[in-house]
Amino acid sequence: MSIFDEELLRLKEKVLVMGSMVENAIKDSVRALVDRDNDLARSIIEKDHQINMFDIQIDEECIRLIALMQPKASDLRFITTAMKITTDLERMGDLAVNIAHRALELNEEPLLKPYIDIPRMREIAQGMTRDALDAFVKGDKKLAMDVIMRDDEIDDLRNEIQKELIYFMIQDPSTVTRAMKISFIAKNLERIADHATNIAEMAIYLAAGKMIRHMPHPEEGSKE
Repeated sequence: MSIFDEELLRLKEKVLVMGSMVENAIKDSVRALVDRDNDLARSIIEKDHQINMFDIQIDEECIRLIALMQPKASDLRFITTAMKITTDLERMGDLAVNIAHRALELNEEPLLKPYIDIPRMREIAQGMTRDALDAFVKGDKKLAMDVIMRDDEIDDLRNEIQKELIYFMIQDPSTVTRAMKISFIAKNLERIADHATNIAEMAIYLAAGKMIRHMPHPEEGSKE
């Protein structure tokens, strides 16, 4: 294995470590809400700087490799894809922090309703994140497309949560503040799934050299 190949392998490993940290942040942010665990919520907020540092380090490493090694074709595509993916991961970490902040607030108030769909959204979004990174590492276009198609499940769940929260607010105006915070959490989980979709699209670009972002996916057909 050449020195350059070793550098690329280390870069891939760093992306996966960062991805694992983000996965944990997503999982723990919702667990802090469901378990009403303020210490866990605070730990997510405090650890966010570690994800940010990985983002900076990976970007710097990518720039160094491009400048010094002058990679071509697939290697250059891999490096530029890694830079884009870590940007999405960093934003996902920020969204997990947002959820942790809302959990801290909601944990101090009476429970509006049992959390059922929010943990389900978290499970799907976390799975999408994990599979999108696996698709990136393995060059698995089929897995990447599966991640993209799962985004509809997240959207449907968020819509159901919104309908239920609107009902609560209409029936009892005193629930508005809590309902809005839960809605904010659902929106952040939806955005996490959007970023996982971005990563899956970049995995397809890496594997096939074809950018599908902003294009209809084959399974969806054309959109009116």
